Amino acid sequence: MNEESLRRANAFLAAVAERVEVGGILPVTPAEVGREIGMPDALSTARAVRALIARRRLEAAEGSYRLLDARPVAADEPEAITRRGRPRGPRRRRAEAGRGEATTTYSDFGRAVVDRLIDLGREVAQLRASLRTAREESREAQIARDEAERRARSLTERVRELETRAEMAESNLRTLLASARSGPRRPDAAVSDTEMEAILGVLKGDRDTSSPPA
Repeated sequence: MNEESLRRANAFLAAVAERVEVGGILPVTPAEVGREIGMPDALSTARAVRALIARRRLEAAEGSYRLLDARPVAADEPEAITRRGRPRGPRRRRAEAGRGEATTTYSDFGRAVVDRLIDLGREVAQLRASLRTAREESREAQIARDEAERRARSLTERVRELETRAEMAESNLRTLLASARSGPRRPDAAVSDTEMEAILGVLKGDRDTSSPPA
């Protein structure tokens, strides 16, 4: 224990002795005592309490601490209660290896994590490539469908136009036949100029309406 730690431990012990007699239970928390004597932080208070417990000045009791001895701690006074150290990692691993138990190190765990991340990265790349291909195929299919719909509309309009022209041609032919049957004629009778013009007009109109525009 260094000089500063010894001074803080004895100051804490004196503050406890002022509150209770030997054998009594401290009625307040160590943090309150530490604040009263000017401890810099809670860690310093905890270290002082631990040092006093190790030298049999205090002991834990009833959720607080009991004062066992009010004498100040000497600079060269050893700990009456030794603390058992925790076994170090390599020693523990060697002991487990000696018992034949399988051990896993942080390096093994890190390598497993990296391998898994690499596998996941490959899977993500494959999924992205598949998604990109599917989008391209979908776009091509959409373009083909739009083109087919456009051609279907064009053909429909063309069919309607041809149907209209056919109806007009049929109407003109009916008019021509009705005109020819309007009166008794001899087979060798000459056709008048007026009738000839009417027939030519019907035929010309039929040809103009039945032929596609240039």
